[in-house]
Amino acid sequence: MNLLFKVTLAIVLLMPNHLFSREVLKVAVAGLNHDHVHLLLNLYEQRKVDIVGIAESDEQLVRRMQTRYKIPGNLFYKDLATLLQHVKPTVVLAYNPTNEHVQVAELCMPLKIPVMVEKPLATNTGEAARIAQLAEENATLFLTNYETTWYRSNQRLKALLREQAAGTIRKMMVKDGHEGPKEIGCSEDFLNWLTDPVKNGGGALMDFGCYGANLMTWLKNGERPKAVMAITKQLKPMIYPKVEDDATLVLEYADGSTGIIQASWCWPYSVKDLQVFTTKEQWHAVNGTTLLKYTSHQKPESISLTNAYYENHLAYLEALLKGEVRADDDLSSLNNNVIVVEILEAAKKSAMEGKRVEL
Repeated sequence: MNLLFKVTLAIVLLMPNHLFSREVLKVAVAGLNHDHVHLLLNLYEQRKVDIVGIAESDEQLVRRMQTRYKIPGNLFYKDLATLLQHVKPTVVLAYNPTNEHVQVAELCMPLKIPVMVEKPLATNTGEAARIAQLAEENATLFLTNYETTWYRSNQRLKALLREQAAGTIRKMMVKDGHEGPKEIGCSEDFLNWLTDPVKNGGGALMDFGCYGANLMTWLKNGERPKAVMAITKQLKPMIYPKVEDDATLVLEYADGSTGIIQASWCWPYSVKDLQVFTTKEQWHAVNGTTLLKYTSHQKPESISLTNAYYENHLAYLEALLKGEVRADDDLSSLNNNVIVVEILEAAKKSAMEGKRVEL
């Protein structure tokens, strides 16, 4: 091996991985007032995504994000309609209030531009139905992003159920929540709409109840529950005067199985876990990297997570847009998330009327 080859090889090995990766997605961003946007902007800094335009009308928010992430000024537009007149992205990622997702659909679907919004899909079934109509009429993808979609523990559990290696589901339990959005330091821009009953459609029920509804619909292969019961509470009315900060949902399925969703802004720590009780054993996805199997109340067995899945929503979108995977009924799919909104709306009605609501 000559010296020149050795030096060249050393340089190659030291160069950043992104220089050798496939072409990154060209995305447009609709809104900056959802704190999950920082995940995307960090990937932008790492050159793992190409942002071709950002639609945001709040000038102070634009200045703050531009400075923090060194974003060129010419990428910013006052609104999405103007942005789409100047650039044609591969996909639009929305980080705006939930009740504005339908507006993104109205603009992007006729232009055949796929969209991914942050969870949940919509604040009510009317908005969800309109989004679904636009997506179908224009044969264009409209997807919803959840953190728990990329948990390898959840994906492994689903695979075991698919292979019938985990038994038949009898009960599902999902806990999602934290100390509260204000308590954990969410930005004022985010809090202003996250705690608004119109813009977010509710409080903790919408913010965290959607995770359980999403996972349960997926685990039940797209089945809609036959009924929903819910209890909501305001445990911290001085902090969250307009919306509920704690919710418990019970989902009934036709085969007798049950889903229990616990969503809260009032817990002493952050948690996103999933428990499934089957005819064979109990499975517990403690977090994204830990899956436990119980055959008794004794010490559980730790399940190896050798399954490969997409690292994040961008890797998934790349595969999806290349036709390497389909989104028919997966966690991000429109089919799944229209049902999620139906469950959440039924839960709000149940809590308000104090009775079981049939879907």
